[in-house]
Amino acid sequence: MKKDIILCGVGGDGIVSVAKIISDAALNMGMNLKQSEIHGMSQRGGSVFSHLRLSDNEIFADVIPEGQADIILSSEPMESLRYLPWLNKEGWIITNSDPFVNIKNYPEMEKIEAELKKFPHVVSFNANEIAKQIKARSNMVLLGATVPYLGIELSKVEEAIAHIFGKKGQEVVDVNIQAVRAGYAQATDKK
Repeated sequence: MKKDIILCGVGGDGIVSVAKIISDAALNMGMNLKQSEIHGMSQRGGSVFSHLRLSDNEIFADVIPEGQADIILSSEPMESLRYLPWLNKEGWIITNSDPFVNIKNYPEMEKIEAELKKFPHVVSFNANEIAKQIKARSNMVLLGATVPYLGIELSKVEEAIAHIFGKKGQEVVDVNIQAVRAGYAQATDKK
């Protein structure tokens, strides 16, 4: 198995945490990985992205070539458009449909949605609303929506969450797992 994943969003949305959870789950499955991170502005609102490459075989580069990404996971709809040149023709876009409007010339949502509809495999939903209902973070909901396309079992992702957040207490682990399951349900409903 090989998966090349672009994780993108804005600073403060937890993209780096999602990459860490996927990495932990993949490593526990005996997979190889390479990751390249670019942190945006340290304050909320700067663009953040990460290249994450997983494979059963050796990986030689940490940057995904254009046109080779299997998945774009985006915490913000406009950010998903920014990385479309990296997506392969059969790739999946998993994105939050709720925008973080942080610039004056932010495009109209109708235009963003029209661009996304040009692609055959898109899971777009309001992850912020789901997260709010269960008092979780939307990054975990988006992670859950990505699981069906990762080639990693949901139980392995839940184990990674328990490993990474275990020191923060069982309540934190439980709410993050609940958020991942809610996102997973969104994706499997659209599959």
